[in-house]
Amino acid sequence: FLQVMRDLGFLFQCTSWQGLDEKLSEGGPRSAYLGFDATAKSLHVGSLLQIMILRHLQRSGHKPLILIGGGTTKVGDPTGKDESRKMLSTEDIQDNADSLSRVFEKFIQFGDGPTDAVMLNNDEWLSSLKYIEFLRDYGRHFTINRMMSFESVKQRMARDSPLSYLEFNYMILQAFDFLHLARSRDCVLQLGGSDQWGNIVNGVELTRKVEQQQVFGLTAPLITTSDGKKMGKTAGGAVWLNKDLLSEFEYWQFWRNTADADVIRFLKLFTELPLEDIRDMESWEGAKLNEAKAILADEATAMLHGRECLEQIHRTAASLFGGGGGAADLDSLPRVELPGEGKALGLLDAMVAAELAPTKGEARRLVRGGGVRLDNVVVQDERMAIEEEAVKEAGGRIKLSVGKKKHAVVALGEGA
Repeated sequence: FLQVMRDLGFLFQCTSWQGLDEKLSEGGPRSAYLGFDATAKSLHVGSLLQIMILRHLQRSGHKPLILIGGGTTKVGDPTGKDESRKMLSTEDIQDNADSLSRVFEKFIQFGDGPTDAVMLNNDEWLSSLKYIEFLRDYGRHFTINRMMSFESVKQRMARDSPLSYLEFNYMILQAFDFLHLARSRDCVLQLGGSDQWGNIVNGVELTRKVEQQQVFGLTAPLITTSDGKKMGKTAGGAVWLNKDLLSEFEYWQFWRNTADADVIRFLKLFTELPLEDIRDMESWEGAKLNEAKAILADEATAMLHGRECLEQIHRTAASLFGGGGGAADLDSLPRVELPGEGKALGLLDAMVAAELAPTKGEARRLVRGGGVRLDNVVVQDERMAIEEEAVKEAGGRIKLSVGKKKHAVVALGEGA
């Protein structure tokens, strides 16, 4: 399992390659956990690599534990951050945790079987800890000298950015999570991104010191595109996995726009096509390479949203980029509704609401540059308002476009 996953590009660091390989080969399912703090209502595509590792691990006969950080979110992970995270209310954290849980059900099987995944929340054990007892039992196993050596701490200190005592405790709490799961769930492995290496090692060492038990840490590499950009972000914002934050068509389009140099690598990581088929595509060029991009988009989208959505996506793509199709082919696009009661919607407001531009200032710049169109007609007046009567005359909706690849629909509201 480990050798195949490493050859495909899934794995980066391990606390003991040989030891973990032997543990996973002993027979019977082994439990491995992956943690996500509830800082947002959705994960983005940058987290997908680790989820895919769990998916492969389950299919190899092992048991995934999904840990939602309801407790650690109250503290905030300083890793990779220039400043403290925004403090969220308990209600917001719970709402985010509930929303995150729905994403995993698309990739991993949950249930009561020996290899079925289990969803956990570390708020269940962290929020009930007694501070003095916790410090006496576990704080003595951590040294300030060692904690100051971790990259997340060094980066913040180098930038003269304050690192609160609250955040400094994060790595201790994450280490305790691993210890708790080793005790309660016989968990032997923690997975995470390469930026979590220090926190993972803390958990491995704490479990060894307290329980005299060997557990393991395994990280996935930070996935960047061929031009060096961090995966999961675009000029339009994060590529979310939740449908209510990013439409099925936009998700498909993200994969369809993959750079030539990344197609084969992403097919190996984010689809389950046979490796022999992917290797056959390595020699494809020109139009054939575009076909490979479409295959990547179809397979990645089907895994998240279901294969039944692809027919509508293909019709929408043909309508937008192939010169064909009619009004029905716009169903997959993001939708913005007029306010109703005969009120118009400002063009700049519509662009921001449809996430075609991050701000009104950027929307204004796009209009002045001639990059905005309504039903394929270039808009020149940035003060323009989209009137209800005009939308009715267009059949109830108008296509709003920015450039060649970003589109949305402005439609009548309910009851209009």
